[in-house]
Amino acid sequence: MISESTGIRLLAKRIRMLRMEKDWSQEQLAERAAIQRSYLADLERGARNPSVRTLIKISNAVGVSIRHLFPSD
Repeated sequence: MISESTGIRLLAKRIRMLRMEKDWSQEQLAERAAIQRSYLADLERGARNPSVRTLIKISNAVGVSIRHLFPSD
């Protein structure tokens, strides 16, 4: 098991990595996911705990299933 803070930090890194693999700016991903750029920036810093709805929006925008946003054991 991992702590909540570690999980959020790992999620933040994964979102940023997926965005960078697409060579997208935060603005581009935010637009595709229909979220605010400032909110995405907070997510990528691990400063926010996103809802499932937001995670679905992000996973759809980058073209992966929601499970790919989380590290596997």
